[in-house]
Amino acid sequence: MTTTPRSRARSFDTAAALYGRHRPGYPEALYDVVEELAGRRFAGARVADVGAGTGIGTAPMRARGAEVVAVEPGDGMAAEFRRTHPDIPIVRGDGDRLPLVSGGFDFLTYAQAWHWTDPALAVPEARRVLGPGGALAIWWNDLDESVGWVAEQGERLRTFFEAVGPHSLNGGGAVSFRTLPQGLGSGFTTRTVSWSRRISLDAHLANLSSHSAFLLLGEAGTREFLDAERARLDPVFPDAVVEEPYVVSVSVAVI
Repeated sequence: MTTTPRSRARSFDTAAALYGRHRPGYPEALYDVVEELAGRRFAGARVADVGAGTGIGTAPMRARGAEVVAVEPGDGMAAEFRRTHPDIPIVRGDGDRLPLVSGGFDFLTYAQAWHWTDPALAVPEARRVLGPGGALAIWWNDLDESVGWVAEQGERLRTFFEAVGPHSLNGGGAVSFRTLPQGLGSGFTTRTVSWSRRISLDAHLANLSSHSAFLLLGEAGTREFLDAERARLDPVFPDAVVEEPYVVSVSVAVI
C-alpha cells in the first residue's frame, strides 16, 4: 500500500478521540525552554499553534497566558479540539497556507507537526506571519530508546512494518524526517528535555495504535501486533503499569 504525507496526516481524523485520550502531553520544562530560547514569555504573547490536532500542545501555552489560536487541517481533529477546548479559537488550514494575518504573531509553534509541511512553502509562511523578533518553535516527543525495553519495542516495530509494507511510525523513517528548515534568522538552537509518565499497559498500547502507521494499516494488522506486544510486556510490567520515558527535542529560531 502506497501512502502520501497528506494521507498519513489525515489518518488521524479517523481516531481523533483515541489520539486525544492516549497521546502523551508535554512537560512544563519544554515550555520553559521555548521561552528561554525565544527570549520572551508566553504570557501576553500572540501564538499560532499549527497542526494543533486535539490541542495537546496548545492548551499549556494558553494556560501560561498566551493569546493562542490553533490551526488544524483535519475535520476529525478540529472537531475533537472544539469539543475539548471550546474557549480556544481554531481556524482551518495548514503550515503551507496559513490563514493568518501577516506579522501578527510572536510565536509560531509546531508540536509533532512540522514533518507534515512542505518547507518550501511553510518557511515563507512562517516569515510572513511572525512579527519582528518572532520565534518559530518546532518539537518532537519520542520514546527514549536508551531505555532497554523501549529499544526492544522499537526494533520490533521496525521489523513488523518492514514486513507488512511501506509504513513507518515516524512518517518517513529517513534522516530527512527531522531536518530543520534553513534561512530563518540566525538559525535554530536545539535542546532536549527528558521526562516520563506512568500509565496503564492498556493505555500504552492504545497510544501505539494512535500512530499513523497503525491507523493506515487497519484493525486486523494493528490487533496482530498489539496482542503480541501485550504478551511480551506482561512479564516486564507485572502490575500492568508502564513508566514511559520520553525525550523532547525542541528547536527554536528567532526571525
